[in-house]
Amino acid sequence: MDNFLQLEVAIADHIATLTLNAPPVNALTRVLNDELTRALDQISEMDEVRAVILTGEGKVFCAGADLKGRAEVIKGPGDLMAHSRRTRECFHAIRECAKPVVCAINGAALGSGLAMAASSDILIASEKASLGLPEVDVGLLGGCRHAMRLFGHSRLRRMMLTGMRVPGAELYRLGIVEACTAPEDLMPAAREIAAAIASKSPVSTRMGKHTLNVIEDMSLRDGYRYEQDMTAQIAKTDDAKEAQRAFAEKRAPVFTGR
Repeated sequence: MDNFLQLEVAIADHIATLTLNAPPVNALTRVLNDELTRALDQISEMDEVRAVILTGEGKVFCAGADLKGRAEVIKGPGDLMAHSRRTRECFHAIRECAKPVVCAINGAALGSGLAMAASSDILIASEKASLGLPEVDVGLLGGCRHAMRLFGHSRLRRMMLTGMRVPGAELYRLGIVEACTAPEDLMPAAREIAAAIASKSPVSTRMGKHTLNVIEDMSLRDGYRYEQDMTAQIAKTDDAKEAQRAFAEKRAPVFTGR
């Protein structure tokens, strides 16, 4: 992996842990944006990684866009469009990463931070976590379309129009996160989920995530047809055949990713 300035990367036991580290509040700077995109693209092609954990350093997951650095990034014609494109691609890099991403929300995830969480596959929150869209207070918009994947109509509009934050316990009550843990239990819980993913066939989890992404906006008929086609492809892999042999022989499977 590259040497990053605002992103910490640790790989162990087939799990890559990506930690946003842009003090003081992990705002999505140009540097962090590009580093996160690059890291996820690299991880997609690393056979030794089977699952990803995304979290933040300190008390905040990500406070949103880097408003203080905006003037350095947007200086002339075309800069705003390029900046917007880079930001979109950062979120897509999470969603399109070939390896499932577990988002461990350690603190406030606002605006861009909410979009990162919504682009992940599995969400888990600390009791100190919250999701919010504070852009109304600074004359901007951001993350609402991503938030639609998590929240219902009324709650989302209340968040966008008032800037209200939804705390971890409420996120769990709404079924948006898998668990709401004590702060010290967040990463162990995230690692438990990531380890469970990493124990499965990497070709199955990779193709499974791809399938879920593709069928998300399809009709029931077309989506299930696509899923059936992908199931047929997965069944032809060596890992699928090994899984069936292991089941018949009552032993743990040994996956090769092929």
